[in-house]
Amino acid sequence: MQESGTSIAAFFVNLVATLNGYIWSTALISLALGAGIFYTILTRVVQVRLFGEMLRLLFSSKESERGISSFQALAVSLSGRVGTGNIAGVAAAIGFGGPSAVFWMWVVALLGSATAYIESALGQIYKEDDDGQYRGGPAYYIEKAMGQKWYAWIFAIVTIFACGVLLPGVQSNSIGNAANLAVGGDTMINFLGDSVPADKLVTGLIVVAVLGFIIFGGVKRIAHVTQVIVPLMALGYIVMALGIIIYHISELPAVIALIFSDIWNPMAGFGAAIGWGVKRGIYSNEAGQGSGPHAAAASEVEHPAQQGLVQSFSVYVDTLFVCSATAFMILITQQYYVTGLDASVSGGVLGPNVIISSPAFTQLALESVLGGFGKIFVAVALFFFAFTTLLAYYYIAETNVAYIRRTFHSRGLLMALKVVTLVSVFYGTIREANLAWAMGDLGVGLMAWLNIVALLILFFLGRPALKALKDYEAQRNAGVKKYTFDPKKLGIKNAHFWEK
Repeated sequence: MQESGTSIAAFFVNLVATLNGYIWSTALISLALGAGIFYTILTRVVQVRLFGEMLRLLFSSKESERGISSFQALAVSLSGRVGTGNIAGVAAAIGFGGPSAVFWMWVVALLGSATAYIESALGQIYKEDDDGQYRGGPAYYIEKAMGQKWYAWIFAIVTIFACGVLLPGVQSNSIGNAANLAVGGDTMINFLGDSVPADKLVTGLIVVAVLGFIIFGGVKRIAHVTQVIVPLMALGYIVMALGIIIYHISELPAVIALIFSDIWNPMAGFGAAIGWGVKRGIYSNEAGQGSGPHAAAASEVEHPAQQGLVQSFSVYVDTLFVCSATAFMILITQQYYVTGLDASVSGGVLGPNVIISSPAFTQLALESVLGGFGKIFVAVALFFFAFTTLLAYYYIAETNVAYIRRTFHSRGLLMALKVVTLVSVFYGTIREANLAWAMGDLGVGLMAWLNIVALLILFFLGRPALKALKDYEAQRNAGVKKYTFDPKKLGIKNAHFWEK
């Protein structure tokens, strides 16, 4: 009987891995890059042209009774973008694709920021006032702009399952491992018939208590927490990386040359440098995946394009700043190992016994300079990166439950989501989450497919985000003091919030 159960579990693991192989294939990588190039051209490289405007808009709006400020919306979306992937994901990109994978992560960030503008502007255009707070996201604009409610429902259900049920446990598992790494305790406690590390059990209870307090307070409380933690978290991490770089400053030119040395090598292809750089770049900054529009829709702005521009800037913060900080720390200390490529790019001082798709590269890079403090710093960074990502995942799931609730009119759905999320978080903290991570990948990959296809289809169905950008730039060039947005005048249908 036990062998039968084991074989069923193995079959399920293999099935999920096979499905992930199809979903996270070169087709998705090509689609994401293609969408980025497509909208970079159509927006006339908005991510570069209006970079100064992005910075100005960060602090230009204020929160209201119904909405949060642009900066708070940026913090909420960044809390989802800046996560354990910025530590472990970059290590995996280098470990499997070589140092030149970093270059392709930069390319994805540059192109993806145009996609981020499009999806976040759409989130604003088609947002709704839901019981005193703004709601929006891909499900909303797929229904209203595309007129395909069934498509919107599929996106909402996939997103609830991925962000509300599976991925929270994965992130909390990182928190549990970080606590165990920092404390190093060996005490075990019997919990529901299993032996569990005491530090993980205590950590799980603390995380659930703090998370419960925040998510029961609604989006305003989530925004207030992330607007403090996320900037400090990212800034502290970047400062630490700069310290490591300065300590090895003589090696910096060689590291930069190493990153650019193999970008066009035929060995790179979609399976190595390009493939892993693009894949981890997409996974880290989430441009096109449909996560950013949820927070973007919650903000209080005068014009939808404003929040689109702010969210475009968030891709820069995630990949060009935080991911680059990790990459330079790993490469400049030579605490990495590349598998699958020839000796000319394999470099580093570590052997294949180090787990590539883990925070080990980053941890060892810091330890090589800071000793034992480096291990503690990585543990603390992992805690905050993962915890803020939990907040973002919950909010994304909550928004999609709210979308479905418009049909069922049941407040019990949100309460059920809160309970399921907290249970998933606690269980993930004390248990391994490999299968949940693989299934979460499945959900996030499906989100990306559904959303990017919708973004491309909407080009042929009225181009609402592009019209909003043109309108905003016309008002900006005219020097208006207060921006306005009239969707009917622009030929944008079903933008009911703005029509009022």
